Amino acid sequence: MRKIIFLVFIQTVFLSCSNLKQTTENNTAPKLKLVSSIEIPFDKTFQDTKIGGLSGIDYDKKKDIYYLICDDRSVFNDSRFYTAKIRLVEDKLESVDFTNVITLKDEAGKNYGNWNTSPTTSADPEDVRYNPKTNTLVWSSEGARVITADKEVLQNPSLNFMYIKGDFLGHVTIPENLKMQKLEKGPRNNGTLEGITFDKNYKTIYTNIEEPLFEDGDQASTSKGGLIRLYQFDTKTKENTAQYGYQLEPIEREPNPKGAFAVNGVSAIQYYGKNQLLVVERSYSTGTQACTVKVFLCDFKKATNVKNYNSLQNQKIELASKKLILNMDDLGIFIDNIEGLTFGPKLVNGHRSIIFVTDNNFSDKQKTQILLFEVE
Repeated sequence: MRKIIFLVFIQTVFLSCSNLKQTTENNTAPKLKLVSSIEIPFDKTFQDTKIGGLSGIDYDKKKDIYYLICDDRSVFNDSRFYTAKIRLVEDKLESVDFTNVITLKDEAGKNYGNWNTSPTTSADPEDVRYNPKTNTLVWSSEGARVITADKEVLQNPSLNFMYIKGDFLGHVTIPENLKMQKLEKGPRNNGTLEGITFDKNYKTIYTNIEEPLFEDGDQASTSKGGLIRLYQFDTKTKENTAQYGYQLEPIEREPNPKGAFAVNGVSAIQYYGKNQLLVVERSYSTGTQACTVKVFLCDFKKATNVKNYNSLQNQKIELASKKLILNMDDLGIFIDNIEGLTFGPKLVNGHRSIIFVTDNNFSDKQKTQILLFEVE
């Protein structure tokens, strides 16, 4: 969660102070064409809960319903996810009708605590995916790393399995480099497990951190992108089997005033094909209300498995490749804080659809948008 937030030929990029290498593969990449968009009003409620903070979305083709997770830390209402029907008429978004709200349960079967009053028992939900083979869900929590004079919260990020009704089912075994530490080592606060996606056989789960681990280098700046990791887990054993380095783009715009908050990170991922993910990078700078959102086709077929690398700095490794397939700045419409995407139903012409959702951070200055694209 971010509290606001092309080449056709093969090229090799050498990064200063390291031997990292990134190749841009000449693979067939999809084109995404905007079909329509719809906005959920800020004051929308459902079953006495506040609609907002929608940080992840997934489509159940058989039931024709969507799962949308909310990143509420039990501040407005209990941490939760929704089911909804997204109605298309002549391939255009017609309506979003929420059908159920389900409270997330912890390992003890209790509701997660309120971040403001009981931070160590709270969760920070970020993404959700449905597994039709087991009729279960998996969701991510970013955890927390807050160290101040009057508060210390070290809460590990987590990847959790649950039943459709929200009851806890289990979790993956997170590697050591995802555990929060008091020292500047491991994940940064608010920059950990963000996106989730299954492979097509539901045997593998991919997830990503939003920003670099401390030991992997600096966060993105307006002059240089940082290095993050993509994580691969075995669905059955729940063990981490691989990690791949991925280079972020620089922050798109200088913040105003200079030195104010600005960020670029990976806010969502979607499985596309063998060794390939669609990766959403979302850049935000103070002084500009809209976000710059870019979608890349990422390929890690040739990438080095860096699971046993303590740091990505000063290593001779190959990063996952990336190819820009969409810059939403080119759409000519306002784009807010995109945090989720999923393939949707086929369109009338037989092409796949893909749907994006934005997280308004429960702010009346931001928007909850649903955007429908055709995959060409």
